[in-house]
Amino acid sequence: MFDLANLSVPIIAAPMAGGPSTPDLVVSVGEAGGLGFLAGGYKTPEALGEQIREVRARTEVPFGVNLFVPQQPAYDAAAVHEYRDRLRAAAQRYGIELPPIRERDDDWFAAKVDLLIEQQVPVVSLTFGLPPADIVRRLREAGCTVIATVTNPGEARAATDLGVGALCVQGPEGGGHRGTFRVEDEPETTPLPALLDEITARCPLPVVAAGGIGDGARIAELLARGAVAVQLGTAFLRSPESGAKMAYKDALGDPRFTRTVVTRAFSGRPARGLANEFIATYDAAAPAAYPQVHHLTSPVRAAAAERNAPADMALWAGTGYRSTSADPAATILRRLWTEAVAHGAGGDRGGGDGARLPNR
Repeated sequence: MFDLANLSVPIIAAPMAGGPSTPDLVVSVGEAGGLGFLAGGYKTPEALGEQIREVRARTEVPFGVNLFVPQQPAYDAAAVHEYRDRLRAAAQRYGIELPPIRERDDDWFAAKVDLLIEQQVPVVSLTFGLPPADIVRRLREAGCTVIATVTNPGEARAATDLGVGALCVQGPEGGGHRGTFRVEDEPETTPLPALLDEITARCPLPVVAAGGIGDGARIAELLARGAVAVQLGTAFLRSPESGAKMAYKDALGDPRFTRTVVTRAFSGRPARGLANEFIATYDAAAPAAYPQVHHLTSPVRAAAAERNAPADMALWAGTGYRSTSADPAATILRRLWTEAVAHGAGGDRGGGDGARLPNR
């Protein structure tokens, strides 16, 4: 199994579903010494398989794939129908029809697990809860290092008891969805460094720290607190290798977007993004219903992206979004690690001079 401690640069490019995570990004980060991730969420098994094969054809470095654990179908049907009615105004702006409410959606989870086992993907991370123990066992028997995304000590204990190989501790500062185990849970607000301390004191597994990380000083701090690696998503969004829409990339550097907020407006799950008009209009009415709300807003978001209208797009971003750049992913990774080394990171990965940055 792949050991996260063997990364020459302990920086992971977070899996970002919906387009930003691409084979280009995975290969670029991996070749630069980090670990790239494909985002399996929302993809068919066939599309995910194509991306896995593309990565394998282009590089021999390890990589990971993230899957969404299926959600429980319980939700307030009346609240979802009411929200659909509210969304009609947004749909009319783009001349589109809202889809019917989708009661269930397992995101092809079982088929994707079979695919990852067949392909013996080196690293598999799980978000939105824990699967049955048999699935974790099968993945590990196939040689996959299994990482569970957790947001509090209780989730960390449950994941440890299940037998995963590592934890991704996700703090409240991170962009995109918070990986709480239940849709209706309101995420805790303990800052990432303190949350990391709580979990590492109670759980013996290797830990990856994630959430709002944007500079080398924070990377060095989190590694010093016991993280074996850090995971960054927003930092890579504007890179050429990212598949994010150009309107999304531009918004991250647009001074009109002044803050991030946590909202259920786009998906029904708590997620952090740039505050925009859609959130201001719909957040208060959004029910805790995932993936039902996600599917309702999906065509609006897609139409807005086609028309370069960030006011109605889900502009997922962590609190460190102001530090993003449009540099190549490898350049971003090398710069962040050089900064981290300057703040005392490194150790047996290259000491204080960063000497073991891969020469690729």
